[in-house]
Amino acid sequence: MTAIPGLEFVDNTNQRTPCVLLLDISASMAGEPIRQLNEGLRAFAEELQKDPVASLRVQVMVITVGGPEDVRVVQPWTDAADFTAPYLSANGLTPLGQGMHRALEEIANQKAVYDANGISSTRPWVIMLSDGCPNDYGWESYADQARLEEENKRVIVFPIGTKGADFEALGSFSTKTPKKLKGLQFRELFVWLSRSMSTVSASVPGERVSLPATDSWAEIEV
Repeated sequence: MTAIPGLEFVDNTNQRTPCVLLLDISASMAGEPIRQLNEGLRAFAEELQKDPVASLRVQVMVITVGGPEDVRVVQPWTDAADFTAPYLSANGLTPLGQGMHRALEEIANQKAVYDANGISSTRPWVIMLSDGCPNDYGWESYADQARLEEENKRVIVFPIGTKGADFEALGSFSTKTPKKLKGLQFRELFVWLSRSMSTVSASVPGERVSLPATDSWAEIEV
């Protein structure tokens, strides 16, 4: 059944904080990494739903790169209150450029839906998580596009890599230095993300907010 655009705002006219999880599920993530990633996603859902404000204001989309389809929306936009973590399996290559392009398209479309329904929103987040390097043709142009969108304050990109990731490549997608994940601490990462989302969702557009303690990205403008 096709969703009716804007229907989700009939009973919930709160300001929204959109967040795209752009997740690398290529073959190199098989085994313990993908298991830990799935656990982290469950923690993300649980933590957001504990916060009565964030559960109504944060909207989540999950896009995977790799698997049987190069780029796939495995979770369309949904309020955090209704978000159920998808179960991911590792396979395929790492078309991060195409994934970022899709994320930016989905964000622009959702912003238009917000505007059409009179819903205010803070700046969208893209959490880009990878254990490798983009290997799709022309990914550099999509990285330039993401950085330009960030410079123009239309999105905030958080590049995150595990051990073995190409941090120079990941950093080209953002104006910020990539964060290196310690070991396979996906759960800790997603708990940090949920707390950050809670902080941002309670703010107003244009405000500068301090994020929960981390070794980078201490303050952002929403």
